[in-house]
Formats: sequence, structure tokens, C-alpha cells
Amino acid sequence: MSKKNTPKKMWQPYASPFDPCPPIPVKEYSTPPHLYLGFQPEDLPQFTPREALYAGTLWKPFYDPYYGPKEKGRGTS
Repeated sequence: MSKKNTPKKMWQPYASPFDPCPPIPVKEYSTPPHLYLGFQPEDLPQFTPREALYAGTLWKPFYDPYYGPKEKGRGTS
């Protein structure tokens, strides 16, 4: 299935034989990077104030842009 510490996770929902809609074999969701850092360590790299306003966070390890399912080729880390 999926690896433990990855920003994107996948799962396989149950598809009933009586469901009138075509099944979606694999669904995926994203997890934020702060889940994988226990405590915030000292001296994390920071964005400049201007970059932080665009990124939505001051610290670079916490930056996690969301790309929709139709944008898979854009900026995957």
C-alpha cells in the first residue's frame, strides 16, 4: 500500500457488487509535514518574511503546498 512517512497516502475502499456507480479502486489523501516532527527543533531554516506570507508558514520544513488530483505533475516532493 503506502509508506509510513510520506506526504501522500493511498487506501482501497470497499466496492460493493450492488453499488450502481463505478468503483474508485484507489483513493489518496495528503498528510501535513508537522505530523512527522515530534517537537519543533531549534534553528529550523526559515523563509524570508515576504516568502513566508506566500508560503503560509515561517519554517521551510512545514511548507506543504496542496496540489489537486489533476495536478499530479506539479511540484511533487
